[in-house]
Amino acid sequence: MNERATKFIFVTGGVLSSLGKGLASASIGALLEARGLRVSFLKLDPYLNVDPGTMNPFQHGEVYVTEDGAETDLDLGHYERFTRATMGRINNVTAGRVYEAVINKERHGEYLGGTVQVIPHVTDEIKRRVLTAAAGVDLLIVETGGTVGDIESLPFLEAIRQFRADVGRDNVCYVHIALVPYVATAGELKTKPVQHSVKELRAVGISPDVILCRTDRFLPRSVKQKIALFCDVDEDAVITAKDVESIYEVPLILHEEGVDEKITRLLNIWTARPNLERWQTLLEAARHPERTVTIAMVGKYVDLTESYKSLNEALYHAGFAHRARVQIEYVDSEKLADPAPIAHADGILVPHGFGSRGVEGKIVAIRYARERRVPYFGICYGLQMAVIEFARHVAGLGGANSTEVDPETPYPVIDLLPEQRGLSEKGATMRLGAYPCVLRKGTRAYEAYRSERIAERHRHRYEVNPELRDDLSRAGLVLSGVSPDGRLVEVVELADHPWFLGCQFHPEFKSRPFQPHPLFDAFIRAALEHPASRR
Repeated sequence: MNERATKFIFVTGGVLSSLGKGLASASIGALLEARGLRVSFLKLDPYLNVDPGTMNPFQHGEVYVTEDGAETDLDLGHYERFTRATMGRINNVTAGRVYEAVINKERHGEYLGGTVQVIPHVTDEIKRRVLTAAAGVDLLIVETGGTVGDIESLPFLEAIRQFRADVGRDNVCYVHIALVPYVATAGELKTKPVQHSVKELRAVGISPDVILCRTDRFLPRSVKQKIALFCDVDEDAVITAKDVESIYEVPLILHEEGVDEKITRLLNIWTARPNLERWQTLLEAARHPERTVTIAMVGKYVDLTESYKSLNEALYHAGFAHRARVQIEYVDSEKLADPAPIAHADGILVPHGFGSRGVEGKIVAIRYARERRVPYFGICYGLQMAVIEFARHVAGLGGANSTEVDPETPYPVIDLLPEQRGLSEKGATMRLGAYPCVLRKGTRAYEAYRSERIAERHRHRYEVNPELRDDLSRAGLVLSGVSPDGRLVEVVELADHPWFLGCQFHPEFKSRPFQPHPLFDAFIRAALEHPASRR
C-alpha cells in the first residue's frame, strides 16, 4: 500500500506585521492533529541574520531554543505548545541561512560554472528545506514571516508559488491572514485592507484558498460575502480570526469558523472529527480561576514582554493546573533600588538575560526574597544572580560577582569555562540545547521532577565557578543539580526556605498547556501557599 503524499499549508500575512501568523499556524496544526494527522511546522524568516541568536530581544522578541540547540524564532514555541510536534534546526529557515548555503555551494563549484541567480538557485534551496522539514509527516504547515509586499520576502513567496506545481494542486493550500479593522467613526468593518493585501499576493502569482480575517469581532455574513467576491474565494473560506483574551481560545474559534473542515476538503484529506475536549477544559480553567497569584518578574526587557513569551506561558500553564489566575507584574530591574515595588508579590522570578544592565536591581529582589522567605525562582541569569547574592550576603565573599559584569571582581563566583575564553564569534557559540542533569534526592528539585536524571535546554556561556563551589556549599547553598560528570552546576536551592530555587537551564521551553513544567508547577504552588496570596 502506497504511503499517502505529504500535504502542505503555506501561511502568509498582509497589511501589517504582528497579526498572529504563528498562533494561527499553531492553532491550525492543533486542529488537524486532533483529527489524527501527523503535523509539523516550518518558519521561513526573510531577515539576513543566520539565526536570531545575536538579535536584541527588543527587536525580535524571545529566542526560542530547540532540543538540538538551534536558536530560533519564538513562533516555534507556539508550534510546540499547541501540538505534539518537536521542533529542531530544520524547522526554522532564514534568508541568511539560505544565501549562506547557496554561496557555499557556488564556492565549491556545485553549480558547474553557471550564473547563480535568485531563480532557480535561491528558490530551489528554499524548496529543498521545505521538503526536508516535511519528511515523515502527513502535513507540514509553513509560515512565511514578514508582510506580503516586503522586498525581502519575494524569494520565499516565489518558492512557495512554485511548490504547488512541484507537488500537485491537491497537496497545497494557501492561507492568507489580513486585517479587517472596525472604524468606530463610520460604524463599519472595512474590507479594503484585505482586498489590497490579496491583490499584492496575487501579483506574485499566489491566490489564497483560505483568508483569515484578523478583527475584533465576528464578521457578519454580508462582510464575508463581500470579501469572498472581491478576493475570489469561497464564502466558507473567509474565516474570522477574532481577538481573544487567551491564546488557547484560538483553536476553538477557528474550529467554530470551520477552518479545519475547509482545509481538509481543499486538500482532499479524509479524517475523523476533531476531539477538542481538552482544549475546552483548558479554556474553562483559564476563564474561571478560583484564586489569583501575583508574580513579580524582575528583568530588563520588561518594555517588550514578548522577550519572555515562553516564561509567561509556562507561568500560565501552572496556573491552569491549580485553577489560579497568574498575574504577572513586570518590574524593570534597572529602576529597582529598594524592594517596595515587589513587597506585595506572592512569588519573585528573575529571568534570563545578558550583560551588566539591571544587575543590582535583580540582587535587591533576590535578597528580599531570601530574607523575607518569599518563593523565588531564578532562571539562567536568575540562578547566577542568586549565587552572587548568596556569596555576598551569606558566604561572606564581599564584592562577589560575575566576570561578565565585573572582570576584576575578587570573587568570580560566575565565570567563563576555559573552553569559552577567547571565542571571537558570538552566534551559536554558547551552551545550547538539551543537556543532562543529575538531581540530588531529598531536594526541592528532585521533589518537583520525581526523577534523578533529567534533560533540559540551555542557552548561556557563564557557569558557577568550580573553584568557589565549596565556599558556597559550606555557607549553606545546596547544589541540588549537577551535570553527570559533576563539573557543572545546574540547580541551586536553599534548604531553610519555603521555596528558593535557581536553574541554569530554561525549563519554560518544555512547558505545555496540558502538562505544565514541574518547576513552574512547584513554584506556583509555593506562591499560592505564601501568606501574601491569602490576604
